[in-house]
Amino acid sequence: MKTLYLECAMGAAGDMLMSALYELLDNKEDFLRVMNSLGLPGVEVHAEPAVTAGIAGTHMRVLVHGQEELEHDHEHPHEHGHCHEHEHCHDHEHPHEHGHCHEHSHEHGYAHHHHAGPGEIAALIDTLPLPETVRRRARSVYDAIAAAEARAHGCPVGDVHFHEVGALDAVADVVGVCYAMELLAPERVVASPVHVGSGTVRCAHGVMPVPTPATSYLLEGVPIYGGAVRGELCTPTGAALLREFASSFGSMPAMVTENVGIGVGTKQFEQANCVRAFLGQENAGETAPGSEANGEICELVCNLDDMTPEELAFAASRLLELGALDVYLTPGTMKKGRPGHVLTLLCDPLREAEFARLILRHTTTNGLRARRCAKYFLKPGQEETETPWGTVRIKTAEGFGVTHRKMEFEDAAALARKHDIPLPKLKD
Repeated sequence: MKTLYLECAMGAAGDMLMSALYELLDNKEDFLRVMNSLGLPGVEVHAEPAVTAGIAGTHMRVLVHGQEELEHDHEHPHEHGHCHEHEHCHDHEHPHEHGHCHEHSHEHGYAHHHHAGPGEIAALIDTLPLPETVRRRARSVYDAIAAAEARAHGCPVGDVHFHEVGALDAVADVVGVCYAMELLAPERVVASPVHVGSGTVRCAHGVMPVPTPATSYLLEGVPIYGGAVRGELCTPTGAALLREFASSFGSMPAMVTENVGIGVGTKQFEQANCVRAFLGQENAGETAPGSEANGEICELVCNLDDMTPEELAFAASRLLELGALDVYLTPGTMKKGRPGHVLTLLCDPLREAEFARLILRHTTTNGLRARRCAKYFLKPGQEETETPWGTVRIKTAEGFGVTHRKMEFEDAAALARKHDIPLPKLKD
């Protein structure tokens, strides 16, 4: 199983994660070319050699209109934000992730004002010339950040706004990590417990604790720890990216490593300030079905006989949006002969309790069943093929002596519309 292990011994930030993943890529030049041709206003991405505590790695330098948002030493805090009397609550976060709440409405365009809301960020991401899977992941990360900022400031998600320059810098980090993950295509991502730092940071609100509120909310359910290192080590962007991609948190699994990437931060500490990414093969001796499974999954099930079709559809789609691996409904007969549905949700075993609470919240059930299941799965991959009408991506799946190949639906549908041909004709 192709496994990626992220060591967060000095926390995680978007640029450090992107740097570590960049070092794992086979074609680094193509990655930088794509990142610098996205059309993000004024954004340039440069990979620069860097050293931390004698360890060589890479620092991804993101410039916005020629300026880089740098980490600031905790003893010399930067302008974290402020609150006006009409409640502009600015986050005291890492400088490229400033978020704040506007109690009053702002009708403004992203490119012409100093702040951008979640909707404007999502609209910007949707314009990027990247695979839909990358854009979807990036939107999911920003949705999580906006929800955490709103919870931290006690305001609706729609009232959260990000500083324009910082937002562009963070969008580049988020999109870069999501794109690098797409290129690396690990079957499993595991992260270490996250070092969040200790002490306080100063902002216009006053002295705030580390980890900051938004980061704390994003890391709920994740093993974290502090320590002697003073300062803010894990940012909301770093926390949201870890939650998006890591299926579990813990020690490094037994794996045969093939490549190691080191993403270096800008702060200097007595110990190495970096994220390390280990890419390799877990369970390298693949087994056949019937001998040993190559994974584990949690199945949560409940019976529902008092929800409308609209309510059921909304609950299922919401659970998927929140990170369930799959959600489906099966018609059934309930107590007293009532027609109803059985809802089944699949998730990572480490998120069992989280999704149990979400099912209880989004459905009318008063209880559900949970069981751990062994899982056999084929290794996913991707390739391209030429058709008389253009290039389409092919999804592949291999393992246990079996190979599956299937056209990427969105690519095939786009060609069918463009050339006004039936979809099945592309397979001829």
